[in-house]
Amino acid sequence: MNKRKGIFLALAVAAGLVAAPGAGAQTLAALPPVAAPAAVTGEARPVAAWVDFCRRHPAECAVDTREAAAIALSPRVWQAIVSVNRRVNQTVRPLTDLEHWGVPDRWDFPTDGYGDCEDYQLLKRKLLVEAGLPRRAMRMTVVIYEKGEGHAVLMIRTDRGDLVLDNKTNAVLPWHETGYVYVKREGQTSTAWVSLGGATSPTVTANR
Repeated sequence: MNKRKGIFLALAVAAGLVAAPGAGAQTLAALPPVAAPAAVTGEARPVAAWVDFCRRHPAECAVDTREAAAIALSPRVWQAIVSVNRRVNQTVRPLTDLEHWGVPDRWDFPTDGYGDCEDYQLLKRKLLVEAGLPRRAMRMTVVIYEKGEGHAVLMIRTDRGDLVLDNKTNAVLPWHETGYVYVKREGQTSTAWVSLGGATSPTVTANR
């Protein structure tokens, strides 16, 4: 087994998405309350590092409009989402792109066990897609966090509202409870990005 497949499988087992020997049933957490989704206010320019990532991994950025645009949030799906967020956060070690790759911003999978914000979220989405969730409903999203810097999170669109997976917390929160300013995210009808009405878009999302 190569290193790339090894880290994906280890995380999938840890998250309960692949049966592990002796694994028992997990307690299901209460579903989040229903809330209004984040509003789209127009078109937006994609992140330059995302464009480069898509050139290297086109299937990760393709939009299949036959897929559901929102996930029906059952207790089992909710548990998978919470588990993947927690396990990826606990497994990947934070390292800025400048330290890791020698460039200000690079989006990639943390196959060597290190990454910054967008790398965590890309791996979470990959694991959840492999578990059967629609990629179209899971959108990479750019926000401004409390230090006034750009940050990438994974927004999961559900029938109970938009939920956010974040490497800064193991809690999966409704988008409006994170305290972030929402700038833009991947669209759901094409590879174009959409604006979420927040502040001026940051040029990079490279922070831990």
